[in-house]
Amino acid sequence: MGVCDYRTMAAQQEWVSIGRRVRAARLAARLSQDDLGRRLGLDRTMIAKIEAGTRRLDAVELVRLGDCLGLSLDHFLRERPAVLSRRSGLLEEEATDAGRGSFQIEAALVSWLHDARQLRALGLLEPQPILTYPETVDSEAAAVKAAGWVRERSRLGREPVETLVKACQDAGLLVAVTDLPGDGASVRDGDLAVAVVSRQGDPGRRRATAAHELGHLVLGDEYSSDLGVHASRAGREAVVDAFAAEFLLPSEVIAAADFSRDTLVRLASTYRTSWSLAVRQAVRAGALRRGDAQSWLPLTPTRSELLDATGWTPQPDLEWIRVPPAFAHAVLEARSRHLITTDRAVELMRGQIGEEDLPALDEDIAP
Repeated sequence: MGVCDYRTMAAQQEWVSIGRRVRAARLAARLSQDDLGRRLGLDRTMIAKIEAGTRRLDAVELVRLGDCLGLSLDHFLRERPAVLSRRSGLLEEEATDAGRGSFQIEAALVSWLHDARQLRALGLLEPQPILTYPETVDSEAAAVKAAGWVRERSRLGREPVETLVKACQDAGLLVAVTDLPGDGASVRDGDLAVAVVSRQGDPGRRRATAAHELGHLVLGDEYSSDLGVHASRAGREAVVDAFAAEFLLPSEVIAAADFSRDTLVRLASTYRTSWSLAVRQAVRAGALRRGDAQSWLPLTPTRSELLDATGWTPQPDLEWIRVPPAFAHAVLEARSRHLITTDRAVELMRGQIGEEDLPALDEDIAP
């Protein structure tokens, strides 16, 4: 077999792979082949051939396809990381709400990974070394110890984590906040680790999700998704949850306080956690009996109570901040050097800024 034959086979296999991604994306979007064909101006049989890899798409068609399915061009053209490639694509019989949600999360995760790689390849983004706990963590008690170790390494002591995106960045995890179903996911691909967190939850839940994904990284899991977790992973997820809770609100802080509901409201507000996490940590600290926790959970503080507890100071973490500071700086630098367009810069920032927020480039300034 000659070189040309190998190249032909490789090209054919690449289009088969693209076809599989198109099919999975169509199912995730709840579209039939007829539906997608009408949107693209193609016959259903053409869509079937595209999904089979026997009908190729030009660049314009691929862009239109991405627009129809809400995905970037890169989603169809770039291979997924090996750790994600081990997971099968979305199949017809798996096209449930959970399956579709998982697909959307993984698509956002891969897109975020590719974006970080692009800025890194330009020499503008160099993530911190990944922080890895040196001991085995196989229990919630060990996870609590690991969280204390990370806090010590991060020089947090018992103080609140002011910005979780920055704390994760310092530990080697690049977190993006974006519109997603579910909570979030993370992946480590070699020496690069990224996570996506959904904007749909309340701020306390977002912080818990980010801390949870940090736990997966620090404790040594290379991939995590909160959707579709198998029963065999349930115990592991509980361990990671214990890490996240302790990282956000150390149980020692609660144990050292004069315990009351007002105290717990103040701590939940100061450390910016959900009420349920604060209650769980009060149990872990021994300040609240496990049997009493269920009666405390419905006593969720109002927004005014939480704001009053911290002097009505705005708490914007994981609200308008969508990307890590190092990533944001790299985006602005890439644009200023004309390595990316303004549109691409806005896209990379994931809604944190718009074109109107960017400084004018030299050629934009009239002489």
